[in-house]
Amino acid sequence: MKSKIRLSKFTLVALPAGILLCAVALMAHKPTKHYTYKFQDAQLPVEQRVADLVSHLTLEEKVGQMLNAAPAIERLNIPAYDWWNECLHGVARTSFKVTVYPQAIGMAATFDKSSIHQMADYTAEEGRAIDNESLRNNKHGRYTGLTYWTPNINIFRDPRWGRGQETYGEDPFLTAQMGTAFVRGLQGDDPKYLKAAACAKHYAIHSGPEPLRHQFNVEVTDYDLWDTYLPAFKALVTKAKVAGVMCAYNAYKTQPCCGNDILMNSILRNDWGFTGYVTSDCGAIDDFYQRHKTHPDAESAAADAVLHSTDVECGNTTYKSLVAAVKDGKLTEQQIDVSVKRLFTIRFRLGLFDPKELVKYAQIPLSALESPEHQAQALKMAEQSIVLLKNENNILPLKKGLKKIAVLGPNADNAKSVLGNYNGTPTTIVTALQGIKDAAGPGTEVYYEKGTDYVGDPAIKPDFSETIKHVKDADVIVYIGGISPQLEGEEMRGVSQQGFKGGDRTSILLPGIQTDMMKALQATGKPVVLVMMTGSAIATPWESEHLPAILNAWYGGQAAGTAIGNVLFGDYNPAGRLPVTVYKSDADLPSFEDYSMDNRTYRYFKGQPLYGFGYGLSYTTFKYDHLTLPKTITADKAVTVSVNVSNTGKKDGEEVVQLYLSHPESNIKAPIRALKGFERIYLKSGESKAVTFTLSPQDLALTMADGKEKQVPGKILVSVGGSQPDKQSKASGKVVEGSFVEM
Repeated sequence: MKSKIRLSKFTLVALPAGILLCAVALMAHKPTKHYTYKFQDAQLPVEQRVADLVSHLTLEEKVGQMLNAAPAIERLNIPAYDWWNECLHGVARTSFKVTVYPQAIGMAATFDKSSIHQMADYTAEEGRAIDNESLRNNKHGRYTGLTYWTPNINIFRDPRWGRGQETYGEDPFLTAQMGTAFVRGLQGDDPKYLKAAACAKHYAIHSGPEPLRHQFNVEVTDYDLWDTYLPAFKALVTKAKVAGVMCAYNAYKTQPCCGNDILMNSILRNDWGFTGYVTSDCGAIDDFYQRHKTHPDAESAAADAVLHSTDVECGNTTYKSLVAAVKDGKLTEQQIDVSVKRLFTIRFRLGLFDPKELVKYAQIPLSALESPEHQAQALKMAEQSIVLLKNENNILPLKKGLKKIAVLGPNADNAKSVLGNYNGTPTTIVTALQGIKDAAGPGTEVYYEKGTDYVGDPAIKPDFSETIKHVKDADVIVYIGGISPQLEGEEMRGVSQQGFKGGDRTSILLPGIQTDMMKALQATGKPVVLVMMTGSAIATPWESEHLPAILNAWYGGQAAGTAIGNVLFGDYNPAGRLPVTVYKSDADLPSFEDYSMDNRTYRYFKGQPLYGFGYGLSYTTFKYDHLTLPKTITADKAVTVSVNVSNTGKKDGEEVVQLYLSHPESNIKAPIRALKGFERIYLKSGESKAVTFTLSPQDLALTMADGKEKQVPGKILVSVGGSQPDKQSKASGKVVEGSFVEM
């Protein structure tokens, strides 16, 4: 008969008495782990651990932690940490081979929140693998850490801005949706640990010109500030819970952004309740006294930035003067503590001070880099991003088994262009030329020559006669043109060519040398297909009128060529949509330095674009019907809108269902129309699907002149289709419209 022994509150069922006593003895003498400092105990709350750690630091040590390259504090066993890392479309600037996805503007063209969430999750996985390997090798330098200064959620207000390629386009709603999906994917869903730390940049009202960014002062109305420039930042801070924010170089209302009363203290910290960390853009605090001339010296600039909640300086100069600033009474050591605590909170939330076995992400091996799943996602998003702009007489997709294809153009075999900027380096890059060869098959001759550079010499008249001799017997000519990240990007002081200067564009037209060549190619009588690689909207008035087919392929990442080949030959049915407006000419654009949204982007542009925001064709056709919505609503009530979408063509394919709202009877300033919902769906030929949107009171509200949102009584027009309501698409048929009255 088994005996029972009662020990404290536990009842144990005993085996032989001796065995039980040994077990009890072991339990009673189990050693308790002792820590030198409380912050080393992973079981304590993060806030308590951070407070303990900071209490042991000297003023000089605290200031050192506020530089992006924070030094080690050996006496406390705190390793060095560099806050600077990037992952715009895959882990960037690392020495490891990594998966490279399409440039951000291309990912925006997918209009697929689930795809960008998955991409960000995979990127964090590769980032963790790199960080884990770096820590094993005691490496703590730049581009090894887990704090990524991504995403760039500035509004791409003007196509001339060279860094617009890093954004999710011109629309605040699309930017907020894609940015939120990215942040949630990157940071993960673990209740205790961040997989990686995202950072929303550049806060705020920042979009060129690049050569002026260090001293430029932006003046915009409160309406434009709240209606266009801040919604995405608000969404990432208040909903996505982004870990970090980067303040911009420029000034707003004469105060540099990193020391701005309105942006930093009033809105970010007080109104939105942001508790994460803020980093300056690199060298932005130096600009306070060197370029903006708003502060007399480094010490004053550093103190003011900290008092405006800028916790870490990307740089190694100005914040070093914070020790003197405290001693001179320009701020207190307790105010320094606030920033240092925010910084260590992020490092604790990343699990950087905890045993590896407690942090599941610390187990990710180096074999995660370029895994098959990640490479498949890169191809998927490259395919999803391609926008079919024109397809006259259904010349695309090309038939398999053609005798000869001529492939020309400066981007046809350029591995640099597909990678965009802020990129990593993959093991394998597929150029457009290789992708076309693979898709065409071994029985088709593919003739290639570059033909032209991106930009010609205006003093030299081009001669294409030799090229024409080689391509006049081709079944089809594919010209892979556009522009390049070698011409547009961040502060490229060395770039000064026709149409390009300092990283920005001086003209949105396709460079003339490329148009000249396509005119010569068209004269052969052979069909000419234009494929554009670009990070921004390119005006192609001649090409759009005279060529039968045009594809916009952006900077498509490592699998760009495969995606282009698959789309050209119909192995993938394109469904990308423009995240920007393609204007007809430079004359459509206001001054580049004018930040007012009047007559800018599809929301306020009063002219007729070449191709509208949200536009894109397919190899099949779709029909919309049975739009259902209430006739009236009351304030602060959500609205459900549903529509039936049918694939009426012969090919399976995807459609991007877009919902726009407009307020035609309002006497309050409002967008002409505004995107408020989108879903990318797949339909087989003949298949139908009901798509439902829920519009929140915020979606239905208008922005007031004081920046506040308010629901306004009156008629609200709802438009649902595959494009904007007055930009009917042959692929998506007629947009369906309805309205309701807000009481």
